[in-house]
This record gives sequence, structure tokens and C-alpha cells, in this order.
Amino acid sequence: MARDLCVPSSQRAAFRAALSELESRGELVRGKKARYWLPDNRNAGDLIRGRIQMSNDRKRRSALFLPEHPDGHSVFRNMDRPRLFVPARFTSTALDGDTVDVELQYGASPRHRGWQHDDPGYPQARVVEVVERSGRPIVGIYHGKGVRATVAPEEGRLPGSFRLMSILPQAKPGDIVVASFAGWNEVHLPPMAKMVKVLGREDAPGVDILKVIHRHGLPLEFPDVVLSEAEMIDEVVPEEEISRREDWRERQVFTIDPEDAKDFDDAICVTEKRDGGWELAVHIADVSHYVKPGSALDAEAKKRGNSVYLADRVIPMLPERLSNGVCSLKPHVERLTHAAILDFDARGKLTASRFVSAVIRSRHRYTYEQAYEQMMLNDEEVESISDENERSLTLHLKQAWGLASMLRRRRFKNGALDLDMTEIRVVLDEKGRAVDVKKSVYDESHQLIEEFMLAANEAVAFVTKNAPAPSIYRVHDDPDPGKLEEFADLARSFGHRVGDVTHRPELQNLLSGIRGSVEEHSVKVSLLRSLRRAEYSTDPTGHYGLAKSNYTHFTSPIRRYADLVVHRVLRRILSKRHEPTAPEIPERTPPVAEMGEIAYRISKTERIAAEAEMETQKLKMIEYLERTCHQNPDAAFDATVLEVRPIGVFVELNGLMIKGLIRKEDLPPRNEYFFDRIHKQFRSRSNAPTLAVGQTVCVRLYRVNHVKGFIDFLPVESPPDFSQW
Repeated sequence: MARDLCVPSSQRAAFRAALSELESRGELVRGKKARYWLPDNRNAGDLIRGRIQMSNDRKRRSALFLPEHPDGHSVFRNMDRPRLFVPARFTSTALDGDTVDVELQYGASPRHRGWQHDDPGYPQARVVEVVERSGRPIVGIYHGKGVRATVAPEEGRLPGSFRLMSILPQAKPGDIVVASFAGWNEVHLPPMAKMVKVLGREDAPGVDILKVIHRHGLPLEFPDVVLSEAEMIDEVVPEEEISRREDWRERQVFTIDPEDAKDFDDAICVTEKRDGGWELAVHIADVSHYVKPGSALDAEAKKRGNSVYLADRVIPMLPERLSNGVCSLKPHVERLTHAAILDFDARGKLTASRFVSAVIRSRHRYTYEQAYEQMMLNDEEVESISDENERSLTLHLKQAWGLASMLRRRRFKNGALDLDMTEIRVVLDEKGRAVDVKKSVYDESHQLIEEFMLAANEAVAFVTKNAPAPSIYRVHDDPDPGKLEEFADLARSFGHRVGDVTHRPELQNLLSGIRGSVEEHSVKVSLLRSLRRAEYSTDPTGHYGLAKSNYTHFTSPIRRYADLVVHRVLRRILSKRHEPTAPEIPERTPPVAEMGEIAYRISKTERIAAEAEMETQKLKMIEYLERTCHQNPDAAFDATVLEVRPIGVFVELNGLMIKGLIRKEDLPPRNEYFFDRIHKQFRSRSNAPTLAVGQTVCVRLYRVNHVKGFIDFLPVESPPDFSQW
């Protein structure tokens, strides 16, 4: 603010005092991270705009109201997470995700989890008007015929039934169908919908994934105009374009990606200098060269926001001709890149950076498994490789790990959190059925790529942040201390020594202490839930989890629209500095207001994608579990107790990382279990073991609620003594 207002350094103290005075008089509102807003100056009866989030229990019909601009409203000033409770009687005809105008109501405090206020005058919200419908498709079971036809959504956030105004002729009662919202004007009447698609019977192959796709409104096909634009792009790079770029075709550039990947965003090249330093080249697919602002390709990419990686398919942000073809950094073919060339000293400290438009010809395509195998070879094994090119690449790979490991140590020394986890993914057969599970360990090959991508993202963010041009940043706000303390209590229940987790070194010590333990995955997931969600913003406020003050997304423009925007911003900045850049005139980049709208939208599409991805993985994991138990009815699994509540014991299967519940009524009756509220454990009046957090129990599958994704387990009897598990 001082720079923009041309306040000289000698008057900065007076400037700060003036701001404090304006704030004390109520003429300015101070928001998060010392950002100032003009006050709202609205009374309790005036309207506030935002989004409504319905409860997952349709019987209650209560909701939360999430304001669009909370900083300007005094009612949200002291709220860590700005939101208001909306009682069922005040939700009107709003549906989950709708944009609404609400007015404040002062009454008794809401009685639901997450609200700690006992003030009888605590504000609530009442929906006055539905401003804009979310437009989300309605996926459910088709019932009845003619005027009695309805669709019953499975999702609990929606009303239990929509009356159908139109029906497709091929639809049969009992089919899973997709409908579009058609209107709802009176609370006492059912909402209306129109059937738009029939997915098939609920047990038909593939319908489970299609339900998720349509429920989240994910696009299955590209418009014809988008596909036509993509087809017009020549996959062969013309010599004229190559001559205008920095030539890296003879350098040892290579890629490391998952085994099933086809869209290769990034390639790397590491060179060790004579003085002990390093040069790291991070080559990123130059999508901005092919996808121009104002084109149909760009409009569709902005709409999608990102690629979505479901259990059985990928829904790409760009058509396959670009994502898997023209832009993908495939080996042994010429590809255009936007590269970050970073120089590090012998201690791994960044000393210089430059950014160029380049052309590469990748020497090799490694999978993570292949790269790890090569990285772990000793010197004698490397020398024994007969193929000269393979030996050279292996030496290069080991050299790259030398730099990456140094960057990794520096990053954690600076306060970054180690949240890397083993990932379990379901293996599907050709018919989409879950037949196996695959464990992906986050080993050195993954860490190598992560460190180099982080370094490139940070270097780009530093340039854009210090340039007079708006851009998009990846931000992660500091966590709520109360949420961190709840997490600390969970860690203590597993028997770990826990210090003040609001102090970053203590949190790092805890994460280090749980490494390799059975509960590591569960504890880290709990920590992630206690942290705020990372998002996109035009404000470079830093990244808590990575402990970086400068951070953006630059390294995946094939699958993230944010990265594509950042490429354009960076190119325009470099062009104004007359540094090497692409030959074409740099595109116009959006002004700050439009950039903010883009950041908000792609944060939303990212959340939708993450929810859909997790939902399909859970669906297939449950399918695999049921299949395993059907083939072997006596199948039993070791599980770790995560939480104990009056309803029962929440557990996670070791190795599979599937969560479920042993209900109180399903505990062995002869052991006479009762819930100890003080110690939060189930104790027995006989000699059976106490059930507490951190214990291992043996369980078998009992029942599955496919609609809600709930799993119930039973403790396994181990003869001859039933009480010993």
C-alpha cells in the first residue's frame, strides 16, 4: 500500500499509525494477513451473498452459509472459518451449492458439531432469495410412471424426491438416471426436474463410476469446435520455430512419470559444475504456444480447470491430441518447452535463475519404478552396464538425486512438513472390475521429481510476485491452532509424545516420530484434515505446508489451467524485460479482477475433481474388499483402532487403508462392553481386552452401505478363547 501510494520510507511509521487510527474508528476493516477492506456498514437485516452447503442428513435440511466476501462484514471478523448456521426452517427452496442472499437472524446457538457458541444472541442466517442455481445434475433412481414419475437422489444433501416433468422413452423404473433441475418455488411442494440421460441398472458394469461423473458434473466429451482446433495443430515442430528457441536436443533430458501416464508435463536435466555447484533445467511442456487466449481450446480448458484422474479413466483438461500427443514430452521426438534454468551452489542454495523457450528431444522415459532401480545401483553395478547410453543416463540420474536430496534436506530444515504417504490404488480388469490393489511407495524417485518441481515453482513465483503484473499463486494459509490441538490429542492417544504443534519444529518432530509406524497413514490424514485447504489466489500469501513465502503452479500446464495462466504471465514479464522468449507477441494477460475470478473458479474445479477421484477410488476399494470376501468368506484383516465413540469403534484395515466401524451392538455380547466416556474407550465387564485408540484388532467384513459408502466390520473370534482377538 505504501508503494502504491508513494509513501516515502521516512513516513512509513506515520502511515501505519494512520491505518491503525482508521481501523479503530471503524473506517477500515483489517482482514487476514493484515489486509484491509472497506467496512460493509450493513445492519442485521441487510443481505449478504454467498453459497449454501446443505447438511448430508436430508431429514434435518439444515445448512451452512459460506459468504463470498467475509472480510467486509463485521459479523465474520473474529471467525476463523467464516460461515453461518442456517436452521432448516430458514433454508427456503435453496439447494446444495446454490448462490443465495441471506439476512442475519439472532437466536439460540445452533446445536451441531463445530459450533462452540453459547451466546443466545449468536447470529444465524435466513435465506431470503436464491440468486443462482448451482446447475448440478441430479443423479438417482427413477420411480413410477406418468404424472407420478419421480427421481430419488442418492446424495443426502438433496431433497429425497424430485418430480419428473419429462421422461426419456427408454427409461424403466429402477434405472439410474440423470436429471436437470427444472424449478422449485414453494417449500411445501416437491422440486421439479427433467430426465436427460439413462445410465442403466444400478448393478450394470460401469454405472457406479458414471454416477460419480454425472453427480459432480464432469464433462465426458469435448465440443466439436474444440476437437477441430486441436486437429489443426501439427505435431511436427517446424524448423523455423526450432531456430528461434534455445536448443537442448543434444542434452541428457529425460522424464520420470507413473507407469500408466501418457501426458508427460515435465522433463529434467542436471549438470554438476566444476566448483561443486549444479545447474538444474526443468523443462515444462509449452502448452501456451498452442493454446491461445480467446480460442475454443482455451475456453474449454478454463471451464474444466484441471484433468480428473478417476479409478478407471482420465478426464483430461485438453483433448488427447494435445495432452497425450503434441504437448506431451515423449522420448525421441522434438517438443517445445518453457524451461526454468536454475543454478545452485555446492550447499544447494539457489544462486541464479533464468527462463527460456526451448526445444528438447527427451533421451529416455523412466517410470518411477525404473528410476528407483537405477538410482539404487552402486558404482560397480553402474560400470557393468554394457550399453553406453544407458550407463550415461544412470550416472545422470544418480547425479540428479545428489542435488535433489540436498534440496530436500534444506527444505525440511526450513520448516516444511513431511506429509508424503504410501498410496493404495485399485487395479481394474478390462471390464472395470476391481481385481487387485497396488501399493505406491513414495521413494527417492518420487522425491527427486518433487524437489525439482518445487524449486521451479518457487523460482517462477519469485519473478511474478516482484513484477507489476497480476498472476495466480498456490497459497496455503496457517492452520487454526484449535484444529492443530485436536490433532495433537489424536497423536497422543496413539502413545506419541507431542509438544506444542503450533510450533513448526515440534510438528516436524512428531511427523518424524511416526514414520514407519502402523498408524502413520491415519495420523498424517488427520493432520491434513486439521490444516486448511490449499487454493489458488492472486495474493502471494505463501504456503504453510511447504514453508515457502513464494509459491505458484508452473510445472503441469497439460493438466492444470493455473499453470497455463502462469506460463503466459511469465512470458509477458520476460518479453517486457527483453529476455529470450517465444517469437510471437506475448498474449494479453487478465487484469487482477479477472485473474481473481479465474483463481476462484479453478480452486472450485480442483475441489470437485479431488472429491470425485476419492469417491471412485473408495467405490472400487469397497468392490475389491467385497470380491475378496466373497471368494473367501472367512477372510480376516488386521485393523488399527482410529477413534472410539459411543456408537462404536472406528478402525482402518492395515495395508488396505480402508476405514470402517465396529458398532457397539456388534461387539461380542458375552464380554459386556460399555463405553468409558472419560477415557474414550470400550471396556469389558469380563476379562476381554479394552478397545482403545492405537490397538490392533482382527476383523471381517459384515455389511456395506453402498449409497453412503459406510462399511461395518465384526471382530473375529479366535478359538478356543472367544474373548482373545
